[in-house]
Amino acid sequence: MTPHSLAFYVDVVTSGTVLGAKPTDSPDRVTAILGSDFAENSLNDHIMWRDYGMAEFSWVRESPDSPWEGHHFTLQVHRLSHWGGSIVNTSIRDRYGRFGHRLRFDKLERLLRKRGVPLENVPDVNAPAFTQHWQPASQVSVMTFRAHPEWQQRRRGDDRIGDVHAIHSSVSAEQVARNRERHGPQNA
Repeated sequence: MTPHSLAFYVDVVTSGTVLGAKPTDSPDRVTAILGSDFAENSLNDHIMWRDYGMAEFSWVRESPDSPWEGHHFTLQVHRLSHWGGSIVNTSIRDRYGRFGHRLRFDKLERLLRKRGVPLENVPDVNAPAFTQHWQPASQVSVMTFRAHPEWQQRRRGDDRIGDVHAIHSSVSAEQVARNRERHGPQNA
């Protein structure tokens, strides 16, 4: 992992944005920032997401006549182990440089801690295969591989225990409280 790509992840976790694109931004605003190279997907007239490579932004709306409202973004970091840095959006690579095939959680956490940006451990429905870590100020969560589930053995790629799987925003304090209530304490 290059220092430049680590800076990208630190910026995302610290700011809760991708190059300044917020999870609540409109599709047009996100495309103005990340560019028009995306795949658009929808389940119905109420849910849409755009895949910008590693970054995905999602929107919802009440009716087909209503405007899209930003809901969340996810950095699908696990895709790096399959396709390497070529999966990273051009706008992100232009700003941060080369991306490696993995992001190690311990490196990310150490850099965040040095900048005074703590992560809290949060229980998660995906445990014990994954751990979740949350940054309260930016409302960003980091999901990390903890153990290889059976399906992992059948998948392409070489994700390792301790690799970051995904980074999500926005994860509210209410969602974290619900996870703590439902899933109890997390062993980190």
